[in-house]
Parts: sequence; structure tokens; C-alpha cells
Amino acid sequence: MKFDDIIQARKSVRRYADRPVEQEKITKCLEAARLAPSWGNKQCWRFIVVRDKEVIAKLAKGFNFWAKSAPVFIVACGDPKQSGTRHGQNYYLVDVAIATEHLVLEAANLGLGTCWLGFFDEKEIKELLEIPKEIRVVALTPLGYPHPSEGVWGKVVKMAVGSKKRKNLGEIAYDGKWGNPFEKP
Repeated sequence: MKFDDIIQARKSVRRYADRPVEQEKITKCLEAARLAPSWGNKQCWRFIVVRDKEVIAKLAKGFNFWAKSAPVFIVACGDPKQSGTRHGQNYYLVDVAIATEHLVLEAANLGLGTCWLGFFDEKEIKELLEIPKEIRVVALTPLGYPHPSEGVWGKVVKMAVGSKKRKNLGEIAYDGKWGNPFEKP
């Protein structure tokens, strides 16, 4: 797939087909994450691949209940000591976010669906997956083949947040200084 097509294909999937994800596709997603740039090339990220349905159900509890249909969960973690801080900004968050975005884009390239989850109880996840105290859980994503139908929950979320709507370029990009809308040629 061309890169522009991958960008267009990547969306938040909230319903997954009852089909396992091949190990080689999981590996390709992790390889894409591994190649991401990071602060001082420290590569502070760590990814936990979860396939156990009972553990997935615990990860998908609460607001993320719909994600339990995914055959795989990826838990993206970062080690703050293996990254930097500048002007109060903790770059492990940026490092893990870049690597995770590489992962979800590769998933889209392979025909897999993901949904970046930021609503979770870090303490519970750390206990469940035996993550060391100094490591931070940054994001979760289910990983699997999208179900042919997005289901009721997917439709509700799309209606509530307008997930297909995007701001115009002039609303998000400025030319030279804040407030000067960037104009397309």
C-alpha cells in the first residue's frame, strides 16, 4: 500500500473479527515500532503483546469494554529514565507515542485494525502484567482484523465525536506566526 493510502486507511476500529492475528504480522508491527526515532536514540519503549482472552477482558473493562473482541492487545510502556526531559516535558511520552504510531500504521498497512486507548487504570494494568514500578504505561491498543460491521458501539462513538470530521488545514497550521492561516498552493 502507498503511504498516503495507509494514512487514509488507518482508523479507530471498535469491533474485531473472530480471527487470530498471524505471528508474522504482530512481529512486523513491533518491528515498525522498533525503528521509530527517540530521544538520544535511547528507545525507552517496551511493548507487551497479550493474547490471553481473560487478560484481554481485564484490559478492556470499563469504558473500553468493546475492545474485548480483539484477539490481541498491545500495551505500550516507557521507561522515563531512558529518555529525556526538557522544560518540564517528559519525552518518554513522545518517544512511546511515535513508536506506537509506527505500530498502528503498520497494522493498517497489513489490513489490521487498532484503536489507541488512553483511558485506563495504570496501577491495575501494572499489577496485572507485572510491570515494574518505574515503568509507565502510556497507551493500549487492541489489534485484530476489523469486523465487517462496526457494530452499535462504533456507530455511537462516531456520532458522538464525529470521528470522520477533520478540521481544515488553515485551522490547524499557521504560516510564520500564530494565527496566520497556512494556505494551500
